[in-house]
Amino acid sequence: MAYAIARLKKLKRGNISGSASHTARERETPNADPTQKNIRFIGSLDPEERLEDLVLAKIGEHEQKRKIRTDAVYCVELLLSASPSYFRPDCPTKAGYYEPQKLDDWAEATHEWLADEYGSRIVRAELHLDEATPHIHAYFVPLDDEGQLRCNHFFDGRQKIHAFQDSYYNTMRLIGLERGIKGSKAQHQDIKDFYRIVEQGRDLEVDELSTAQLKAKAADRDRANQRKQEMEATAKALALENEQLRRRIAQLEQDNQSIKKLTEWSTDLALDDVAWELGLWRKGNEWVGRNHIINIDGSQFTDFGNGSSLGGNSAVDLVKHVNKCNQTAAIAWLGERFGEVGAQRAAHAHAQKVAAVIIQTESAPKFTPPVEDKKQWQEVEHYLKEKRGIPSDCVQMLHNQGLVYADSKANAVFVMRDLDRNTKGAFLEGTVNQFSGYELGTLRRDSWFYFTLGKKPTDKTSIAVLCESPIDAISLAMLEYHVKGIPENRTLYMAVSDPKSLPSERLRNVAHVQVAFTQTTAARAVKQLLPHSKLRACETGDWNTQLVNFSRQLQQRHSQQNNQELEL
Repeated sequence: MAYAIARLKKLKRGNISGSASHTARERETPNADPTQKNIRFIGSLDPEERLEDLVLAKIGEHEQKRKIRTDAVYCVELLLSASPSYFRPDCPTKAGYYEPQKLDDWAEATHEWLADEYGSRIVRAELHLDEATPHIHAYFVPLDDEGQLRCNHFFDGRQKIHAFQDSYYNTMRLIGLERGIKGSKAQHQDIKDFYRIVEQGRDLEVDELSTAQLKAKAADRDRANQRKQEMEATAKALALENEQLRRRIAQLEQDNQSIKKLTEWSTDLALDDVAWELGLWRKGNEWVGRNHIINIDGSQFTDFGNGSSLGGNSAVDLVKHVNKCNQTAAIAWLGERFGEVGAQRAAHAHAQKVAAVIIQTESAPKFTPPVEDKKQWQEVEHYLKEKRGIPSDCVQMLHNQGLVYADSKANAVFVMRDLDRNTKGAFLEGTVNQFSGYELGTLRRDSWFYFTLGKKPTDKTSIAVLCESPIDAISLAMLEYHVKGIPENRTLYMAVSDPKSLPSERLRNVAHVQVAFTQTTAARAVKQLLPHSKLRACETGDWNTQLVNFSRQLQQRHSQQNNQELEL
């Protein structure tokens, strides 16, 4: 039985250089084999680059809201390994030996875990192969989501230490490793307490427990974990249901208040009362006086005096007609006779009726897409391929589908469509300047830049990937294509600049939704609107930067391979 091993050590500023000297082999290490080469897979290979400078630079990227204490934890050293019996199952006591495939599987899984769990906050990581058992030293700068130095946020107390070890185990179990038994005598939180594992090559995690005890404890642990998971799932579902119910009740109460207020303010003053205040008198079904013969029918009035048939549909109109005044004077008169509230009601109702007439008789201007300039396409195409690192065939595909083209100013025009594929807007990005923004008239709430990959266009979309900009959506799609090829399932890549424009109703019907926002606040807002969605972290500042870096690495590998072939 082989175990995943994860320990940590908190480093104050004065301890950083000492730890770095050991892991970088800048000082003599008696138990290390000098003929074996260690591998630094995160961080610069420059031997002159100091770990302390890397840590301070990472902290300096964010403005600290409060002064850093002198005894603050600047960095956390993570020591990650596995039982010797995992690396060399046929000869666990043979120190310094390991099966290459076992090592590759473990190192790759550990690298992915570091990237997923901590991202760019890991400033250096090294694989040590010069001691009895392979292990990794990684240095993590404990910056929270707001960029503040807070080690306690990650590793304060036994529960968070357990969460850290559980997280590593959840990845390691995919390659066949077990988790150390919680509560056993072999459990330690600090690196120094178990470093003997890698020095001596012994399975210290099981030294003090017999096989029978291990099996019994493992069975108890599995049953307890299963029960715990069931209870947590039930509690989470109930909490989510209660929260949704609370929000629904709050929304209904707000709607009721709005309806009540709207009803009160939408009711105009009775025109009969206004006619009476105007000094007219009723004669049969009409109000007369000063050459007026006014017929009132609900909210409508018509004046047949002097052989005309003038009229209106509000108290304000009636006062303007009889007093021969403008709208301002009419409202002031209503305020004098019916009080401030009465005048406000009349003015509000009048404005509503005017707005209704405008809506019924006038049409809003339609969105007009920027005019395509085919002469500028070469400039836009070069920008997308060379500066943004987007593969040529992808650029050509989007262009052929009419989703990207060039305008007269050599802007890249990303077409925004509603979910029925009707063009309702455009996002422009400058290729010769820093300009970017929406074209005038764009319906941001009802249109998005999006495209789909995988299977047939008529197949149902089963995966949706949400990014904040067209460039990020394209970049993430290309990153996935480089790693996995064409998606097996119909996958939608969509740019949603703000949670307010999220097409929630449609996305609730998509089985798997990934929120790949780089802004944490916006990502969490989308998560609340789509509880079944999953957040996806970016290793760099944005997905396009990650694509550009990946493309450069591919080019370097191809160049190295070509050089090797030439040497052969």
